[in-house]
Amino acid sequence: MQRAEITTSSTDAPSLPVNAVWRTIRSYILWQHERGTLHYDIMVTLILIFVFFSPYWINYKDKPTARIPHPTDIVVTPLANGHLMYEISRAAVSAQDDLTIREQLLHAIEPVSGNVSIVSYQPVTDRSGNVVTYKVVAERH
Repeated sequence: MQRAEITTSSTDAPSLPVNAVWRTIRSYILWQHERGTLHYDIMVTLILIFVFFSPYWINYKDKPTARIPHPTDIVVTPLANGHLMYEISRAAVSAQDDLTIREQLLHAIEPVSGNVSIVSYQPVTDRSGNVVTYKVVAERH
């Protein structure tokens, strides 16, 4: 009988010495590569990946600031015909009849714009029919 001998010879690929790997990492950290080289391009690519993808994985807890309403709750918008439109909060009006509503709206507008007269007003309601704001068209004297 013939005996077959099995020999295993490992053909290991040449490995990088650990010293060379640490030298490369150190050169990346200290930014020692010239512009236009492969290592420079790799560093820039890694930075761009971090900048664009880190917000998906890292919660920076940055939120937009809440909109702070105007202290008088009155927003003034100029109209094309020279009139001004005022949006006034419902809290400025407590009356139910037309004449008293006009007086209270005028009382709220005059400290902001001076002497004005109300041309028209319209209550703005939410889905359930509650008045939220008043849109008032006024003209200056």
